Amino acid sequence: MAITAAIASKRDGGELTKEEISRAVSGFVSGQVSEAEMAALLMAIFLRGMGARETADLTMAMVETGEQLDLSAVGGPTADKHSTGGVGDKTTLVVAPLVAALGVRVPKMSGRALGHTGGTIDKLTTIPGLTAELSPDRFLQQVAEVGVAIAAQSDRLAPADRLIYSLRDRTATVESIPLIASSVMSKKLAVGAQGIVLDVKVGSGAFMRDLRQARELAEAMVAIGERAGRRVVALITRMDEPLGRAVGDAAEMVEAIETLAGRGPADLAELCEMLAGHMLAVAGAAPHAEEGRARARAALAEGRGLPTLRAMIAAQGGSATALDDPAALIGKVEERPAYPPGEGYLTAVEARAVGSAVRDLKEAVGPAARAQCGVLLRAKVGDRMEGQPAATVIAPCGASGALAATVERIERALSVGPEAPAPAPRLAGVVGA
Repeated sequence: MAITAAIASKRDGGELTKEEISRAVSGFVSGQVSEAEMAALLMAIFLRGMGARETADLTMAMVETGEQLDLSAVGGPTADKHSTGGVGDKTTLVVAPLVAALGVRVPKMSGRALGHTGGTIDKLTTIPGLTAELSPDRFLQQVAEVGVAIAAQSDRLAPADRLIYSLRDRTATVESIPLIASSVMSKKLAVGAQGIVLDVKVGSGAFMRDLRQARELAEAMVAIGERAGRRVVALITRMDEPLGRAVGDAAEMVEAIETLAGRGPADLAELCEMLAGHMLAVAGAAPHAEEGRARARAALAEGRGLPTLRAMIAAQGGSATALDDPAALIGKVEERPAYPPGEGYLTAVEARAVGSAVRDLKEAVGPAARAQCGVLLRAKVGDRMEGQPAATVIAPCGASGALAATVERIERALSVGPEAPAPAPRLAGVVGA
């Protein structure tokens, strides 16, 4: 199947037809379009961009290469949620069971770590015995019975996205807003929820570094969802310092459990309440996001999401007793303090640097113990530092060399100044419903 004409058209700044896009995507999945041809088309899109209609057509072409879940039998309103990736972002582990406890069904397909950002599935599977590999039938049954499922992305849903993403990664075409938007939304549309909330991160620790880029991505994804008949809202949220106080798989799972028990860090709880409020609104379970957020705040304070998380863990084969002693998920570790470079007010905790340091520490200790690696923040931006450590780095026993090197990197990520910086609001903008 020759797609030379489509490549040339996009190379010259032309607009691809729906048929050209569909033939290219389906042909790539079937093997009729070669990697070289698809790589050329992706590079042309990267350089020339895509209009809203083209991006929507690309998204639907990817959706149509696989199964599309039918949520009509799960009962009740449905809502999905996606984050574009950050450091310390464990919101799905809090928001999904919380929203389910408030009567909305939450079918959630999540991913593993990407670059300096953590992966929800890596965090969730620190629960002993838990499986994230659910067949579509088992996934739907669990959503119906428990109200929520958090599963690894299925190869049967939008398989074109997996193949195209791998090629983008090898051809330096990842950072393209039309390609990012279609990748994210193809999976959201295939899962089938009627309401979708997108958390678009912006800042030094996000893939979108500036507000203009973040808004452009948010608008592109919302437009795709609306064209497909879904109710979609995108929250643009800041990611300059890590979210919460824990970075690392087991440590973040522990913090998510503590947050569901009403004992979480203020910044994490605030964002979870915002996301949950919008999920309730797009699902039609609250008249507007403000009312939804008020309900979420009350439920979080009362610990109403914990029983739902316990039921979800049990349904996925995990040991629900982990919720009784969450700190045991981290196990026995070595700890080293990390100090800021002097006294004053903490002015920065560079999220990307922290995420990259934790990623490299995990690689150094190997797969068997990587979940134990992490950073526990003892201070947040704006706190007064008078000789105390700003963070603690943790690693499995016996990893002293890698631990020491990570402490040095974390210390370089800390900055202090004579005055506390003005606090920036977590929410930088809202696009859509």
